[in-house]
Amino acid sequence: MARVVVHLHGRAKDASFRASISDYANRLSSSGVTLVEHRNKTNPATYLKEIADRNPDHNIILLEEDGDQLDSLQYADRLRSWSLNQNDTHLVVGPPGGFGPSGEQYNSISLGKITLPHELAAVVLLEQLYRASTIIKGLPYHKP
Repeated sequence: MARVVVHLHGRAKDASFRASISDYANRLSSSGVTLVEHRNKTNPATYLKEIADRNPDHNIILLEEDGDQLDSLQYADRLRSWSLNQNDTHLVVGPPGGFGPSGEQYNSISLGKITLPHELAAVVLLEQLYRASTIIKGLPYHKP
């Protein structure tokens, strides 16, 4: 069973974002989802290269506003699929300025057409992954 790894560009500066990120990361730990915080001083190209070099042949998906938009049930389908893959899936939340040209070779998903601070994007992504995990387990958290 493959893992899903969420990569964050730096640790959230705001205490409420840090608390929410930690809360959802703890809730997801039993679902095979882990969290990795990277240095926030790394430029986008170096950040992505570091992830790709450490995880060759793994599925790397960026969070970008022009990526595939998924509803909660589609997140559940994707999480189920990612968990059944042979290789881990790495969901990469970018730096505040985005990935620019360094991210063009990767698939991407979007949290919607709105622009979010990267710390809030991390919280929203983790909440959707948690919601997806409860859908998969048949728990009542998600109410369609």
